Amino acid sequence: MIELSRLSLCMIVKNEEDCIGRCLDSVKDVVDEIIIVDTGSTDRTIEICNSYGADVLQFSWNENFSDARNYGIERATGDWILWLDADEEVDKAERYKLRDSLYQDDYDLLFIHLVNYYGNEVDPDKVINVEHSRLFRREKGFRFVNKIHETINANEILKTKEELERIGRIPLKVYHYGYLNRAVDEKKKYERNITMLKKELDEDNHSPWIHYHIGSEYYRINEFEIAFEHVNKSIVEFILAGYTPPSMLYKLKYSILISLGSFEGAWPGIEKAVALYPDYVDLQFYKGVILYYKDMVQEALKVFDHCIELGEENLKYLILRGLGSFQAWYYKGLCLEKMGEIEEAIHAYQESLSQCDTLDAAREALNKLLDKEVR
Repeated sequence: MIELSRLSLCMIVKNEEDCIGRCLDSVKDVVDEIIIVDTGSTDRTIEICNSYGADVLQFSWNENFSDARNYGIERATGDWILWLDADEEVDKAERYKLRDSLYQDDYDLLFIHLVNYYGNEVDPDKVINVEHSRLFRREKGFRFVNKIHETINANEILKTKEELERIGRIPLKVYHYGYLNRAVDEKKKYERNITMLKKELDEDNHSPWIHYHIGSEYYRINEFEIAFEHVNKSIVEFILAGYTPPSMLYKLKYSILISLGSFEGAWPGIEKAVALYPDYVDLQFYKGVILYYKDMVQEALKVFDHCIELGEENLKYLILRGLGSFQAWYYKGLCLEKMGEIEEAIHAYQESLSQCDTLDAAREALNKLLDKEVR
């Protein structure tokens, strides 16, 4: 007889009446208990959570997201913990995969596919994809660390080769709406995050990630010079601590330099980043953009072809939708047009638009070439 495993949903919330129902609706039929840690809601959040049969716990906010999450985990009774944010939603067509995953005895920690929307509205072509650890066995001692941008302490629990092999993945998408422009503005996330991050930066032995997260906040509001300063400090701190800087740092660094139009400053440094992470399509794409604007067009064309070959399925990296598909085809078109290969350029623009019909730059470039062809 198969022993039934129980699944606990653990969340922390504050004033989430606009989205908490959507989140709970997406998992109510597949979890065995709902543990909600409320850090001071003054709207209908608690009332809505109660309507789903949640166990709502009060937690006095101490400016530490990990403490709040761990408070909920300590009171959960399930064999497995699923953690979500209120501004997230599990794909309803895939949610039963959560139940299937409970009986995979080979794993202690499971990753899902996190789909992060950005921009003014939900658009499947404006997303950042990455795999994210969201399910873990309660009895293994997993806990959250870091006051902000909290993460699971997987490195402390899974150390040996055998233990690391107990990390798995399930084909389940979770949609995150919290960084759409409206949500960021309403929640005043920039002000909250930057204040907390700077406080943590003042602490002794702060994580090298703190400068990265500060840089990300400044990047989001187009303060590129300040963002660049912080991402470089993060890279240095990782190196001094004896670690290879994570791929996300180089993605942010070269995105900043491209935003600043500093193509000379980005070359040839991008080569070293690509050598560290050769299968990271975003870094390859940035290399292609840098080469294109340095008028190294033939070299850039080869890079964009490689981006298309790599695609966007390698979710161990933070992947910006389009860089291994329609954006790479658009830049391929630019390269071909510059080389005088007009028919091939037209095909590239058409391919780009077939994958994303809202890419105005590709449409304008295509129409311009077609108008010339008619004349």
